[in-house]
Amino acid sequence: MLDQDTALSVTIAQIVQRLQGTGLCSRLERQAQLSLHRSDIKTESLKEDVKEFLKTAGWEKKLQNAVYRELSVLPSPSHPAAPAEHIKEPLAYMRRAQASWEKRVLKSLNSMCTEISIPLARKRPVDEQKELLSKWNEMGTDEPDLSLFRPVYAPKDFLEVLINLRNPNYDSSDQPSFSSHLGLIQIPLQVKDISELKDYFSELDLKTGQLGIDDSTHVPPELFENEHVRIGKKVLSEQDSAAAQQYVRQGCPTALRAELWALMLNISNHPEDILYYEQLKSNVIQHDLLADSLIYKDVKLTASNDDYYFVFEDYLYQVLLCFSRDTSVLEHFAYNSASPPKSYIRGKLGLEEYAVVYPPNGVIPFHGFSMYVAPLCFLYNEPSKLYQVFREMYVRFFFRLHSISSHRSGIVSLCLLFESLLQTHLPQLFYHLREIGAQPLRISFKWMVRAFSGYLATDQLLLLWDRILGYNSLEILAVLAVAVFAFRAVNLMEVTSLAAAEAVLADLSTLKVMPLLQIFLFATVT
Repeated sequence: MLDQDTALSVTIAQIVQRLQGTGLCSRLERQAQLSLHRSDIKTESLKEDVKEFLKTAGWEKKLQNAVYRELSVLPSPSHPAAPAEHIKEPLAYMRRAQASWEKRVLKSLNSMCTEISIPLARKRPVDEQKELLSKWNEMGTDEPDLSLFRPVYAPKDFLEVLINLRNPNYDSSDQPSFSSHLGLIQIPLQVKDISELKDYFSELDLKTGQLGIDDSTHVPPELFENEHVRIGKKVLSEQDSAAAQQYVRQGCPTALRAELWALMLNISNHPEDILYYEQLKSNVIQHDLLADSLIYKDVKLTASNDDYYFVFEDYLYQVLLCFSRDTSVLEHFAYNSASPPKSYIRGKLGLEEYAVVYPPNGVIPFHGFSMYVAPLCFLYNEPSKLYQVFREMYVRFFFRLHSISSHRSGIVSLCLLFESLLQTHLPQLFYHLREIGAQPLRISFKWMVRAFSGYLATDQLLLLWDRILGYNSLEILAVLAVAVFAFRAVNLMEVTSLAAAEAVLADLSTLKVMPLLQIFLFATVT
């Protein structure tokens, strides 16, 4: 372990290194140079005058927000001499399991390639490029034959891998508290108990005003909402990411949500950001990837059939096709337990110097992947901004839902948190479902792996995602999953099969997120 001062020094060095060469850094330098021509900048106090000018012009706040963004995504500082893979994931058996899963996914992709004789990538003929460009904003009208394509994997395939995870060094006598765990996840990770969750999510308690609660007794909802909107506008005028993150823990007013999320995620949509998006679009026009067909297939199977999201089909294609070409996404593999998949240039199989990351962003889409983007379409109608917000949500949160790691917001920890809360606080329900062969995780896993997108009504989903952003954590997904089981417990106690339990929990579209979370967290006896 590093001492506090060393850890701070390591973190500062990492942040400085990451910010150098960014668009913000070059804009800051340009402003500093321009300020030298101002009459109020004196040679004898040059440094202080330039700093004061940049502060007054709002650049200090922009820099603060950029630093805050880096602090939100950087892993905990480790010793500078520590191997890179330990920063990505400290547990060796987790790293091995992730590497094994990656091989399996890549094998599935390559075998599909071979079966249907389609290359992983090809340059589009000029006519095809022109046609795609002309229908860029109406790709949903296209009906390509996708019958030969199948999702590389579905959430249930991934769940089977997680269920079979084992720590080879684990001795149950070392941790008697875990030996009583009767869920499907059989590895002992540190997850919060309900008292720790109450502390962590303390701003969600019954005494604190919340958007998403209509029957608050101590303050009339409209009074709270008016005051909350007023504070939200002030937060936006201050342009402070940290303040925005604290604010959204009580929920975002609908009219301010798009701007507040962009502020929290440090999305600015500068001309160079728009240009970058256009370059990605140009790459889509020029090259056809096998991954494109997987994206088409996924959108057709999920969002196109969803009552809330089918209208955004064109946006989904645009964002996801650009995302697959975005090599800046590769940066998140520095703190992701996964590694980008590689393929070989034709005829050079096995020669490492001919290996290329595929797809270029290092992310192979799976069944349901497009549902990470769909809810954001309600907030942003400008493609480049929608794109940036999704990319930032992905590299901060969503990647953790489909990679194997010990991170507290990783899907393995969420599964374990869900099972331990359910077993501890609803033991009768837990044992009943287990006895009839309806292990609760088999039902809740699909909700958590998609962050509940496609299961909740959109207004409720956005209230949930407010809290993910506000607490910079995905743990609330597991808490909500348990709360749903608690809410439907009476009906679930009467079922006698997995199919019947699934039927009871098939429709979550009428559920109200905030009351469920509050009742489970703050009305549960500990």
